[in-house]
Amino acid sequence: MFQTFDEVSDPTLGADRVRQLREWLATRQLGGFIVPRSDEHQGEYVAERSERLRWLTGFSGSAGVALILGDRALLFVDGRYTLQAQQQVDPAVFAIESLITNPPPDWLKENAAKGLRLGFDPWLHTIGDTKALRTALEAKGAELVAVDKNPIDALWAGQPPAPLRPVEIHPAAFAGELAKEKLARLAADIDKQGATHAVLTDPSSLAWTFNIRGSDVPHTPLALGFAILAADGSHKVFLDKRKLPIEPEAYLTQLADLRPPSALEGDLVALARSGARVALDPALAAERLRQLVADNGGTVVEALDPARIPRATKNAAEVAGTRAAHRRDGAAITKMLAWLDRQQPGSIDEIATVERLEGFRRGVGEETQMPLRDISFATIAGAGPNGAIMHYRVSRATNRVLRDGELFLIDSGGQYQDGTTDITRTVPIGTPTEEMRERYTLVLKGMIRISMLRFPAGTRGADIDAIARAALWERGLDYAHGTGHGVGSYLSVHEGPQRIAKTGVQKLLAGMILSNEPGYYKEGHYGIRLENLILVTPEGSLEGGDIAMHGFETLTLAPFDKRMLLTDLLTRDELHWLDAYHARVLAEIGPMLDGETLAWLEAAAAPLPHDHKG
Repeated sequence: MFQTFDEVSDPTLGADRVRQLREWLATRQLGGFIVPRSDEHQGEYVAERSERLRWLTGFSGSAGVALILGDRALLFVDGRYTLQAQQQVDPAVFAIESLITNPPPDWLKENAAKGLRLGFDPWLHTIGDTKALRTALEAKGAELVAVDKNPIDALWAGQPPAPLRPVEIHPAAFAGELAKEKLARLAADIDKQGATHAVLTDPSSLAWTFNIRGSDVPHTPLALGFAILAADGSHKVFLDKRKLPIEPEAYLTQLADLRPPSALEGDLVALARSGARVALDPALAAERLRQLVADNGGTVVEALDPARIPRATKNAAEVAGTRAAHRRDGAAITKMLAWLDRQQPGSIDEIATVERLEGFRRGVGEETQMPLRDISFATIAGAGPNGAIMHYRVSRATNRVLRDGELFLIDSGGQYQDGTTDITRTVPIGTPTEEMRERYTLVLKGMIRISMLRFPAGTRGADIDAIARAALWERGLDYAHGTGHGVGSYLSVHEGPQRIAKTGVQKLLAGMILSNEPGYYKEGHYGIRLENLILVTPEGSLEGGDIAMHGFETLTLAPFDKRMLLTDLLTRDELHWLDAYHARVLAEIGPMLDGETLAWLEAAAAPLPHDHKG
């Protein structure tokens, strides 16, 4: 199994660990410390060694910040994790605040005491985050103080070592472009930005640029490392050679100077002292990198990671790969849904379903000679009230039986060498209530409206987020997460900068892959989320139109549960879209199925009655 079900957090440890941290701070004349859920690369998925926030607080979510002061401790989380945080941390130690409406800089601007010296690790905060914290503190007569050693590392007995898993070459057949060609493009872009060099801090950009993959973090094929790209082509890659088998080492040596990670700071200082102009992405690069350049005579050029947009806009080989991956993944999901439909309520639990789904993914991968390399994140499998916890992770302690009259939400994905998948389906166990059916249908309306959308060049994710929410809003309902995130090509299941959300400012470009996942969550009762991945299509003319329009191609292939539908709430066009989608699912994955699973899909994909719609 790629997924484990061990409990990873213990709220009872928080009080003693906060006490230890406060004692450490007192010896250094610091009045507080801020602990983000990040590593030196500012990634969402981190190695066990970097789970400092979880060690301190017990909170295991992928986004959060702890603020420890002398008289109080706070944990900031976003709407996805509010319920989870309440369950995982000690409420006698930590107050929970919103990471979105009252983030740490805003909280400090209102509450920081004059003269406060707040410590932070400059490797774990971006340039932009550090600037916001410093501005907020200075407004209160307080100070942000960089520490040389992270106190959590000093206090954490048994902290895991840095990962040293092997790097592999990502074949050109799947990458669609040679690394040397990518490097030439990026070097030209660096020069256009007015820089001499750019630091790649995001391991996804390192992996994409050099056509390599690794396994240093859970479920995401990344090798943790850095690169300094040069406009003149004299590139450097900073990777521990213990990760490099003979062939990948020889391959990388042809593209760049291989350097140990310990050489990064010194090499950056040397570049700065030579007068280099170094491009750093303020949203991704650690504050420590800015310090090294600025404090040694170099010039920091604040610019977007040069690999970020090229990586997000998939080429023809990557698009073909993700289509193939989604056909295989759709067959596995359909096998799971058909199997689940045959089980009696009360006879299976969340863990059994997760195990069975991974087994189906492995089986389809073996049958098609494209093995499942990993899952793309820990499967979210929530029955009844667990489904209302948006990023619920089932453990043996929380494992729940799928009971009659409840809903079951399962959000999962696979990592295949040709693509990354992510899909959510919500199904009834037994007979759903009318309220459940109504809210499911409203969520599906939002998904379909996004799927059918045509939009002009320059449209951002923020411009269309409300379209997915409109049907819910009309009934006073909403969901506390974005509608869609970017997805990589055998890379991170959460890829930026593209997203469909109120904060999605990146223009949607042809070749970008996003999720389309509206939802509804009734705390203590059930959760509903429906998710397909979608691909931004090139601009095309519409009959009678004046402006060329982009659209979305749906990549995910698995049926929706028609028992959950109130068809009177769907328009004629929405019903036609759903019928056409189900017909496509049957046509594309039906040939990969047989027997009772194929018969189940044929029934699940049968057209809906909607003659009354005209």
